[in-house]
Amino acid sequence: MAHVLIATYGSRGDTMPLARLGLRLQRAGHGVTITTNTELAAETAALGLDARAVDIDLGEPSGEPSLRDAMALVKPAGIRQLSRTLLGAVEDVPADVMLMTPFAEPAGQALAEARGVPGIPLRLQPVSATCAFPPSLLAARSAGGALNLTAGRAAERAVDTLYNGVVADLRRDLGLPRRSARRLRRDRAAARRPILGGWSPAVLPRPADWRAGLDVTGYWWSPEPEGWAPPGELEAFLAAGPPPVLIGLGSLMVPAAERDRLSVVLDDALRRAGVRGIVQSGGAGLRVPDRADVLNIGAVPYSWLFPRVAAVVHSCGAGTTGSALRAGVPTVPLPSPGTDQFFWANRLHALGAATAPIPRTKVTVSALADAIRAAVDDAAYRAAARALSSAIAAEDGASAVLEAVERAITIS
Repeated sequence: MAHVLIATYGSRGDTMPLARLGLRLQRAGHGVTITTNTELAAETAALGLDARAVDIDLGEPSGEPSLRDAMALVKPAGIRQLSRTLLGAVEDVPADVMLMTPFAEPAGQALAEARGVPGIPLRLQPVSATCAFPPSLLAARSAGGALNLTAGRAAERAVDTLYNGVVADLRRDLGLPRRSARRLRRDRAAARRPILGGWSPAVLPRPADWRAGLDVTGYWWSPEPEGWAPPGELEAFLAAGPPPVLIGLGSLMVPAAERDRLSVVLDDALRRAGVRGIVQSGGAGLRVPDRADVLNIGAVPYSWLFPRVAAVVHSCGAGTTGSALRAGVPTVPLPSPGTDQFFWANRLHALGAATAPIPRTKVTVSALADAIRAAVDDAAYRAAARALSSAIAAEDGASAVLEAVERAITIS
């Protein structure tokens, strides 16, 4: 049996699905160490995993340090600090295989090479160039095969250029020969090194023009919380009337002014749509005035809550998108710029499981109220979501990762 190091960093949605992969690997007899942010380290360790907290401080004193940290992380200085801190946290881990998510990939790829062990990137959204769709991190619709491929390759070059200095520093520190980020990408592609995508092929099929080794496994789900019970207030609210509409933006953080604007828009849209609503505070800190047909809540497992609502208004991050489809409920997309949210919002709409995306920064009361009513009243949205739910239920993304790990061990 091998010891697997899962190098990850980010929000709950970035980390907890990887924790469940770790549990699956442990059940198969492998040892597992996983990195997390400091907020999730104790929760991850409580699952029975060797969790290593990666403690970085990218912010400066401000009214919104978490938002500033999130913006600073993606800069070269942020990735450099994360990479060095992560390497220090796992210095004593005897890894035979490394799994890594994008923020941890510069450190993970360098460490895997230095240790002479296989390294397998894990991705919750597609970032490899293809004719099939545009780059997922660009808020753009498909421009046709040739332009999609050109844009995807340009995005890859941009990422390589942005982090080339970080990669050079890590390789120097680990005693590795000088290689540019661009050359390393080409070498890994030529060697057909595996990269695994954690979404359903029923939602986004594997492109035919991807090289061998780029695979789509099915979704990776967060662990089910043991001993969790819903608050009595939430159970009572659900029992008091028809299924409500859930509104939440997950871990998305926004400035205070935007939080306040959104809260007013959400409150007025629920009134105009004439539906019962649940508003989840999340990273944005959303809250509307309490009244008989609206309930404010904190964190609740999506696997429990989503099947009990009529529709979900959310930002279309990869994890929430998968959870809504798993539950078979329609989506009203409120994506934010600069992320993969527009990509998944457009995809859900194309599949018929969501209303047309409304950019979060431009949402109005009337547009949101109309979309909520459509999601609740038009049976076609729910039928499409339920059809995708059935397909997703037949998949086992965690077992596919286990197979890839054990194949990598055998080859190495």
